[in-house]
Amino acid sequence: MKIGIQGIRISRAVGVAVTTGAVLSAGALYAAPAQAAPVQAAAAPTIVAKGGFVMNNANGKLLYTKAADTRRSTGSTTKIMTAKVVLAQKNLNLDAKVTIQKAYSDYIVSKNASSARLIVGDKVTVRQLLYGLMLPSGCDAAYALADKFGTGTTRSARVKSFIGKMNADAKKLGLKNTHFDSFDGIGNGKNYSTPRDLTKIASSAMKNSTFRSIVKTKKYTAKTRTKSGGTRTMAPWTNTNTLLSSYQGTIGVKTGSGSVSKYCLVFAATRNGKTVIGTVLASSSAAQREKDAKKLLSYGFGRL
Repeated sequence: MKIGIQGIRISRAVGVAVTTGAVLSAGALYAAPAQAAPVQAAAAPTIVAKGGFVMNNANGKLLYTKAADTRRSTGSTTKIMTAKVVLAQKNLNLDAKVTIQKAYSDYIVSKNASSARLIVGDKVTVRQLLYGLMLPSGCDAAYALADKFGTGTTRSARVKSFIGKMNADAKKLGLKNTHFDSFDGIGNGKNYSTPRDLTKIASSAMKNSTFRSIVKTKKYTAKTRTKSGGTRTMAPWTNTNTLLSSYQGTIGVKTGSGSVSKYCLVFAATRNGKTVIGTVLASSSAAQREKDAKKLLSYGFGRL
């Protein structure tokens, strides 16, 4: 009877040894190699911005979303579409000259708007205006471009026409939560988009080589033609997108801010041949929108 009990005990011990990955050999007990624990995906980051969206630029795969389809004021990120419409014009001559009108200067003064500091009477090329639009976020440059590329016999008609082109482009992209009522983001209550839509607009704009060159430029100095025929060297325009200097691989694209929009940033970066692109809307400060974007970029690259 005692032998039977011992036999049962030995049998159970061997069973335990086998199930725990141990093997009994030549009277010694050896531990089998432990299996590695499965790698868990990083948790989605927390951002201060009220809305965010990130995708793989190559295929549109969703990488991150936070209130991505909630309509919000977009501030100067609107200017991505302004530039996109200009660059889509048939037979576009980037070296064509535009004379800066007093109306553009009066506009930025009346709106207390961001400016490229364009001088009334100077002749500025379309290319220079695009740099003035996207780097220092010049609302005077935006006005000049809308006036140049809209159609109509009056300035107001041309501006209205240009904004119509912006909305037509949004519709062509299939965006249902985007509407523009301004050429620069200083709207009248009907200028809105979403993190998802803005990211799609930027992704489409980035297909244009001129746009890509502009938005990755940190600093640009324009030489304009004065009213008297001389040359004016403008004070350098510095890109408001500080990610270009603080996040490796950043290639664009545009900041935005305002009392309603708060702090916005549409961003893109490339690493190892892969591009992550996204948007944050309504962050709490310029420094915070940058922190939010960095978190989302790093998270996005980790999910590729």
